[in-house]
Amino acid sequence: MLSIIGRTLCRHGLLPTITRTFSSTPWNLGILNHTAIAVPDLGASISFYRDVLGAAVSEPEDLPDHGVTVVFVNLPNTKIELLHPLGEGSPIAGFLAKNKNGGIHHVCIEVDDIEAAVRDVKQKGIRTLSTETKIGAHGKPVMFLHPKDCGGVLMELEQK
Repeated sequence: MLSIIGRTLCRHGLLPTITRTFSSTPWNLGILNHTAIAVPDLGASISFYRDVLGAAVSEPEDLPDHGVTVVFVNLPNTKIELLHPLGEGSPIAGFLAKNKNGGIHHVCIEVDDIEAAVRDVKQKGIRTLSTETKIGAHGKPVMFLHPKDCGGVLMELEQK
């Protein structure tokens, strides 16, 4: 009965229809893991999310291999990753030089097979920012895809 009502509501435009396309890729996209925001003042950003919005916020963690200090803001359905430069060669320092107030840096989506996903996107002409996956902030392999090949968005793929 409920499915009949749902189909009727969708047919009349009262509910959005959700279509799922099936691809022939040997890997699958998963959930949005996080949206990363580059911040010029990590302490002020932590205070905003924790004290103003009441969010659960992790302790800062230095990731020297990536040139960043990260803090995760935990939300019920995803996370926000606060990125702050660590060291002179930090890619976040370059981002903040162009965007003084900070801003959205990248979007991270989980995949069920990171190595297969990387091979597949490379075969499809998508450039990656490194030749091999690296271990990311969650201790899992990640790969960044070039924003010029992804509609202007720096995309991070992370092993589920």
